[in-house]
Amino acid sequence: MNTIAKTIEWVDGSLRIVDQVRLPLELLYLELKDYRAVIEAIKTLAVRGAPAIGIAGAYAVALAVKEALLLSVDEREDFVRRALEEIEGARPTAVNLSYAVQIQRVIVEGVDVDDVLFARLVDSAGEVHERDKMMCQAIGVNGAELVGQGATALTICNAGALATGGIGTALGVLYVAHEQGKLKRVFSCETRPLLQGSRLTCWELGQAGIDVTLIVDSVAGTLMKSGQVDFVIVGADRIASNGDTANKIGTYNLAVLAEAHGIPFYVAAPETTFDRTLERLPEKIIEERSPEEVTCGFGKRTAPEGVRVYSPAFDITPSELISAFVTDLGVTAGGRGL
Repeated sequence: MNTIAKTIEWVDGSLRIVDQVRLPLELLYLELKDYRAVIEAIKTLAVRGAPAIGIAGAYAVALAVKEALLLSVDEREDFVRRALEEIEGARPTAVNLSYAVQIQRVIVEGVDVDDVLFARLVDSAGEVHERDKMMCQAIGVNGAELVGQGATALTICNAGALATGGIGTALGVLYVAHEQGKLKRVFSCETRPLLQGSRLTCWELGQAGIDVTLIVDSVAGTLMKSGQVDFVIVGADRIASNGDTANKIGTYNLAVLAEAHGIPFYVAAPETTFDRTLERLPEKIIEERSPEEVTCGFGKRTAPEGVRVYSPAFDITPSELISAFVTDLGVTAGGRGL
């Protein structure tokens, strides 16, 4: 399903992305010609969403090797090694970035840094991209089976085509349910402080012709109490072996509210988002963002000078609050059960 223009693609030796900072007012593309530009795009959220970040990271490794070819043979290996470390550390929470860089690292290790390696890395990044596209479609089909006729969904942040290499994870489920004629409406939390739900999800769903209503994050509880939400569906940046899930800040709040109101709470993510090396998610993986994103959001000061700010980008939802996980491999019960 084509929901919008391609979010991320490799074009003539550079990485072309939609600048998501400019949405919804302007659809602008950035041409990223070196790996540092990709890192900057990841850090500034010009490209965002765990799967899309992983794809960008894979292509960034290829760009690093391309730049290394301008150096002497003796300098190339160290340059690439340092570049891989920088790319992998661009954002610490999303496991997809580390996963994609590791795929590329296996190709890099023990071989000469040359044109052949560059071509192999481009092909490998393309495979990461294509796999994500296929996984998104499978997630959409699997998750749509959970959606009843005439259902209304609630989501937070953006887990759609803008965040992935395909139709999305959480929004992928909604796209397929919409195509099947089952989805009635979507409520989108604005997602403070950077308004990914307002700026991105509402724009994206609108482009696809889906009935979407924007709400302030704090309205979610009242909405559930009034019986207007049939299920909550969110994406994920990392899932531990025990099912604990890191996702955009505010996800935990929705999970608690959903349990209190007896509403199913689903997490949609590719199988690769499960970090099997972790039994549970440590709080230290949670990225804290700049205070200015809260005090001076979008250039306008809304808080006193000098006020202390705590602004984690993600929170952790324990498995016992999750009804089910929707992956490309199928649907499995969470700690709360189906």
